[in-house]
Amino acid sequence: MKLNYVIEFVADMDRAVKFYRDVAGLQLKFQSPGWSEFSTGETSLGLHPASENNPAGRIELGFSVANLERFYRELSAKGVQFTMPPTKQDFGGALAQFVDSEGGLCSVAEQTSNAANHH
Repeated sequence: MKLNYVIEFVADMDRAVKFYRDVAGLQLKFQSPGWSEFSTGETSLGLHPASENNPAGRIELGFSVANLERFYRELSAKGVQFTMPPTKQDFGGALAQFVDSEGGLCSVAEQTSNAANHH
């Protein structure tokens, strides 16, 4: 399993991008109203609009695994709660979401040969 993204849910995308780009000095890969991404080495920082389920300031870890179905079966068998089973996304890949031991949200995608954005 590899950590690909740390995702922060934000109330104001422009304000958050300006903070991480202009104040913190991160390199902006791209910006859009629904997803903005910064290069931070092996792991990217993604900004996603906040919602009722994901209030501003909440963090989600985004992992990738070689076989998403197997990962889902193995962790489910260990009692891990998945808030979303592997589900086909509009970007073409599949994504699952689970809750860690501390109540933190984690998303997991299947590794692809290219480094395609999963949002």
